[in-house]
Amino acid sequence: FRLALIQLHVSAVKSDNLQRACGLVREASAKGAKLVALPECFNSPYGTQYFKEYAEKIPGESTQKLSEVAKECSIYLIGGRSIPEEDGGKLYNTCAVFGPDGALLAKHRKVHLFDINVPGKIQFKESETLSPGNSFSMFDTPYCKVGLGICYDMRFAEMAQIYGQKGCQLLIYPGAFNMTTGPAHWELLQRGRAVDNQLYVATVSPARDEKASYVAWGHSTVVNPWGEVIAKAGAEETVVYTEIDLKKLAEIRQQIPILSQKRCDLYGVEMKK
Repeated sequence: FRLALIQLHVSAVKSDNLQRACGLVREASAKGAKLVALPECFNSPYGTQYFKEYAEKIPGESTQKLSEVAKECSIYLIGGRSIPEEDGGKLYNTCAVFGPDGALLAKHRKVHLFDINVPGKIQFKESETLSPGNSFSMFDTPYCKVGLGICYDMRFAEMAQIYGQKGCQLLIYPGAFNMTTGPAHWELLQRGRAVDNQLYVATVSPARDEKASYVAWGHSTVVNPWGEVIAKAGAEETVVYTEIDLKKLAEIRQQIPILSQKRCDLYGVEMKK
């Protein structure tokens, strides 16, 4: 099946972001995409100073638009981190997924908050404004089961391993790595998650805006279960298309059967809730 990743240029005007995102979703659908993903923070600038201002409840303005365009195009739509979500006085970094009938299929709240300090390069602390999610998020399609993470979640190999154990064949991480971590680890982490678990990994980033307070790396990417990069964007606004070949996935798992050769008598990773 065809996957489309929308590397959107994000402005400070929420309505413009929503309108452009929906237009690109329609374009992707017209080109045969069955599963379409938007980037992390697609409807607002990325930064702790913006989260409260742009926050919405779910359902709300942004998710309603996503629901409508998913139904209109009869596709599965992953809403990136569609919004900073407000719920019970707390804010979450949340990705909403909609089915071809417009129904909400999954709502992933970012599990691992991006609190880092690389001296002389970047310091960022999402926990100043955001609360962490506490659950894994998966959804079924007629093609395969899909597991969700958001950006920093990709650094935690155990999370991807759980998704693999639960039958996911595709992991999608809307993300916004920066100009320090992007060139160092963006592709490396995706290839690691893919080859370790013998599944497809897709990441979808905002387009790079050199004038923004937080500059995203871009380079939305798809990696196959062999660890090969099969599609990759540059830094500009674009839509990346690729074919997800589940026959190839099955062949790789048969050729190198690591999933059946794990020594579960010696080690294990488990989902606690």
